[in-house]
Amino acid sequence: MRKALDKLQQDLYNVFITYERLFNCSRKAVIAVNKKQKKMLIRILISAVLMIVLHFTYDALQDRIHEPVWFLLYLIPYLTVGYDILRKAWKGICKRQVFDENFLMAIATIGAIAIALIQKNGDYTEAIAVMLFYQIGELFQSYAIGKSRKNISALMDIRPDYANIELDGELVKTDPDEVSVGTVIVVQPGEKIPIDGVVVEGLSTLDTSALTGESIPREVREEDEVISGCINLSGVLKIRTTKEFGESTVSKILDLVENATSKKSRSENFISRFARIYTPAVCYSALALAILPPVVLLLLGRGPQWASWIYRALTFLVISCPCALVVSIPLSFFAGIGGASREGVLVKGSNYLEALSSTKAVAFDKTGTMTRGVFEVQAIHHSPLNDEKLLEVAALAELFSSHPIAKSIRTAYEEGVRDSEGNPKIPLPASRHLDRERVSDVKEIGGNGITALIDGKEVAVGNSKLMKSLNIPYIDCHHVGTIVHVAIGGTYAGHIVISDIVKPTAKEAIDALHHIGVSKTIMLTGDAAAVASAVAQELGIDEVHAELLPADKVAAVERLLQEKEEKSVLAFVGDGINDAPVLSRADVGIAMGAMGSDAAIEAADIVLMDDDPNKIALAIRIAKKCMRIVYENIWFAIGVKLLCLVLGAFGIANMWLAIFADVGVMVLAVLNAIRALFTRNLR
Repeated sequence: MRKALDKLQQDLYNVFITYERLFNCSRKAVIAVNKKQKKMLIRILISAVLMIVLHFTYDALQDRIHEPVWFLLYLIPYLTVGYDILRKAWKGICKRQVFDENFLMAIATIGAIAIALIQKNGDYTEAIAVMLFYQIGELFQSYAIGKSRKNISALMDIRPDYANIELDGELVKTDPDEVSVGTVIVVQPGEKIPIDGVVVEGLSTLDTSALTGESIPREVREEDEVISGCINLSGVLKIRTTKEFGESTVSKILDLVENATSKKSRSENFISRFARIYTPAVCYSALALAILPPVVLLLLGRGPQWASWIYRALTFLVISCPCALVVSIPLSFFAGIGGASREGVLVKGSNYLEALSSTKAVAFDKTGTMTRGVFEVQAIHHSPLNDEKLLEVAALAELFSSHPIAKSIRTAYEEGVRDSEGNPKIPLPASRHLDRERVSDVKEIGGNGITALIDGKEVAVGNSKLMKSLNIPYIDCHHVGTIVHVAIGGTYAGHIVISDIVKPTAKEAIDALHHIGVSKTIMLTGDAAAVASAVAQELGIDEVHAELLPADKVAAVERLLQEKEEKSVLAFVGDGINDAPVLSRADVGIAMGAMGSDAAIEAADIVLMDDDPNKIALAIRIAKKCMRIVYENIWFAIGVKLLCLVLGAFGIANMWLAIFADVGVMVLAVLNAIRALFTRNLR
């Protein structure tokens, strides 16, 4: 038993070590998150040490010190760890909200102390241990859940720090809140667009993935509308603002995250629900057992036998002590959390584990969640040259470009083109080097592509607009992705297909979800409809909603929440900043932890540390196992308690049976709870 508890303690400690790494907490104190939790931890440690010292001291000095003195000494660790529970129970009584978990703990532990005092056996450790276990569970849960919603806005790195305004030929950094509508701001390469507006001068590409999830950078020029939060990748832009900062897209996203948290559905604590029925029932029953039979006997002219019936009532209270439930249920959840953490699945609270077990619908972001989120060359089509030669020409033409598509072409030539299993798609020589001396007269045509002289020949690399402008007949491609056409010496030489590739385990993950009872899978993405539909069809996803902004995703999740079955749970899986509002709004938010943004990780309820979609089904299986164990403990504990309560009421059960119903059931329930740590058979 001790070894099993020590193992559980170590695994729970490992959970919090992992949380420490994820949230960059202080290495000096994993659990020391705030003053309240520090204080609680100190109280638990002091109480535990005092209890152990008194227990061994009592065995040695039992006959030398009077029982009232032992009672007062044991009150010190009891009040140290449980005074706040007693205070809350008293406040509940004063407010006529008597029967909650605080009252349950108070009456159970005070009853145990009363029995020990009457019996004069010095066995006060039970009451202290119960309070200790309860407070440890509360501390762990407070830590796990509390970290999930703190300082979300501070981690939202889409919030711009400044806006550049040109004054007397110099750029002056200004607070975005102070920029009025109609002001012309300057956004340099690498900076975020601070306020929504219209481009009045410049040509560039924008990284919109943080907002829309769209994998392909967006090209903008004069008269194009731009939204705040996007990152300017290349050219300098001058933008005339059309909204105030408070009304811009970036501000709305921050508001969505902060407000969505208040709408979050939370599982009601089982002990609270159980206490509403169980606590008043056993308390009134014990009171009735102590008073009614003696009164009836007195009316019948017989001896009331008060001492005997009060003893039965106290035995009844000891039997009713909910140690098995109070201890085993939190341990079941946190053992489940510990087991999940060893599989790379971090669950931020037991309520999310409970909710996850009822998941019937799962919605996904696309880019970075079901796909890798990076550009890669997928194929080369319609080339009269060999594939190696066409890729070499395109890579040379794109040699001086910083565009992500240009980088993907250069990477493909230098490192090779491989399929999802790592096998080469296009045979290339072992040593590949791009010689800058071969390239001259490079011209980048904004929104179209690049022309250059390579080995003295005119080469054009770009989209269909570039081919049309040069009057070069080209061949359309029916594959989904970005199509880069190549012409050499005015003659069409073929095209290259570039796209974001699906993660190797994505299809397997969808199949696994359907297999474990998830009835509906949905894709919500800001990417183009054609790309989203192709990916969804490849993976077997049931429903697709594409070209969505963050607010549109939240609206889509709201509709899904309204359409879902009663008591079923909707989970959302994402990785980007744009997913943070949806992660907060869904019943359960699941974030990719390896490559996911800080905002997504902070807003989510569950984090997958290795970004493997297969872990979603594994997390649900772990949650289902954990809930099975929880309900096994509930029915076992309640069943034994009810049987022993009946026996105690009729005087058949003595204190030994009462102790078994209390401590014995607790030990068995804890041993059963530890099974939640073992997850190998769930992989």
